[in-house]
Amino acid sequence: MNPRYPIYVISKGRWKSRLTVKALEEMSVPYRVVIEPQEFELYSFYIDEKKILQLPFSNLGEGSIPARNWVWEHALSSGEKRHWILDDNIDGFVRLNRNQKIPVITGTIFRIMEEFVERYENVALAGPQYRFEGGTHRDIAPPFYLNSRVYSCILIKNDLPYRWRGRYNEDTDLNLRCLKDGWCTILFHAFLQNKAATMTVKGGNIAELYKGDGRLKMAQSLVEQHPDVAKITRKYDRWQHQVDYSYFKDNNKLILKEDVKIPNGVNNYGMVLQVDGEEEKESECVA
Repeated sequence: MNPRYPIYVISKGRWKSRLTVKALEEMSVPYRVVIEPQEFELYSFYIDEKKILQLPFSNLGEGSIPARNWVWEHALSSGEKRHWILDDNIDGFVRLNRNQKIPVITGTIFRIMEEFVERYENVALAGPQYRFEGGTHRDIAPPFYLNSRVYSCILIKNDLPYRWRGRYNEDTDLNLRCLKDGWCTILFHAFLQNKAATMTVKGGNIAELYKGDGRLKMAQSLVEQHPDVAKITRKYDRWQHQVDYSYFKDNNKLILKEDVKIPNGVNNYGMVLQVDGEEEKESECVA
């Protein structure tokens, strides 16, 4: 089963690594990779040209913001209600169940997240948690977190009255603008993305955004945009931003659509647990 809504992968300077593209290819999930025109020949050597979208600009020095907004307009012009936008350094996806992180080999998890979101009137953004933050055997965690931040692999409601802005921390900024206007966000904990750590994969925004005191500037820019909930801290020997989401977790409530009836029982969407290629047993899946 594949996602209902289109998947866009924003990429620059990573035609060799192609982590997200490789992961989606292995899962047989349809996607379009969005690149700047000067890199077309490099990417098309590895990726089918039909899966490539070329931006109408290049080397603006503004990070991924222009590309993200171009994707948003492309999805709108295609008549889609939502779209997925993915970073280009995600090395696969897993299902977290019974304290096991199990790799998934189809796009079913995208469809599950989409259908869960579509139950509600007021979900602006949704997506999977990072694998490295996916908990340990000591944790008891819910299948999703409400009104937290959603990064790197995001399902966006297309008719929102926002667009990506700024130069730094555009994902945190978009989350906060949605939450401040009463929208909800859903960070799925049942499904995780194996996102590479920042600055560990060549290419992307490393040269443009992270050089010199880039991390401090990133934190400062977010505090300037949202001084009521953001502050600058220093962790892991580098500058970081810290956001207080507590108000939104207590006040922004999901609104169930009037025509939605939530069925009893478990819907596994056809997902089964396989060990060495052999089907072992059904794996309970939050629907």
